Amino acid sequence: MMRRTRGRPVPHGRVTSRAAMVFGLVTALFSVAALWGLTNAVAAGLLAFTIFFYVVIYTIWLKRSAPQNIVIGGASGALPPMIGWAAATGEIGLPGISMFLLIFMWTPPHFWSLSLFMKDDYERAGVPMLTVTHGSESARHHILGYTVLLALTAVLPILVGIGGIIYVATALIMNARFLFGAWQLARRDNGEAVKDHFAAERAFFRFSLWYLFLHFSALVGDAGLAVWLP
Repeated sequence: MMRRTRGRPVPHGRVTSRAAMVFGLVTALFSVAALWGLTNAVAAGLLAFTIFFYVVIYTIWLKRSAPQNIVIGGASGALPPMIGWAAATGEIGLPGISMFLLIFMWTPPHFWSLSLFMKDDYERAGVPMLTVTHGSESARHHILGYTVLLALTAVLPILVGIGGIIYVATALIMNARFLFGAWQLARRDNGEAVKDHFAAERAFFRFSLWYLFLHFSALVGDAGLAVWLP
């Protein structure tokens, strides 16, 4: 059991596994039916696929069997904006795909930076994160590589027409900072990180949360500007 998650209801014993399974199944079926009834079949189908992918492909199959678990499994966490776009427009569309790809490419740097300072926790729990199977140095270089790909992917919302001036400014600032942080991590060795209690790794992980939040906030801001200043 991981220290990071042992306080959650099921690991802590406040909720039984059976009760959690029943609750999850009921809410999953209800949410798909509600989305279909209130929006359209495309959005509902995407939601059903997302739930299946997260539960079966990621949680049951990949999470404890492959070091690329969060790369492939990250697709389920990246689908919600595509679902929202489909709910609003009735189609997946390039804007929906661009937002999906933004989260998909963001996921590896985000979780691998977490695994740098939670490596022992993952190892004890038997979760084969990249830091556990290939070492911290490999993970650091993977973080840098995926952050470069993420910066390139961040251009897509601009190209498909949903990223305006607010998004452009936000993306320039945030990606420059994120790339610099990833470069710093790639240059550090684990001994240096242990000495300062993984300060840079923790800072990079925290910044990754702001990265995604501000990118999508900027998209909302640009959409608002388009309404008020057509």
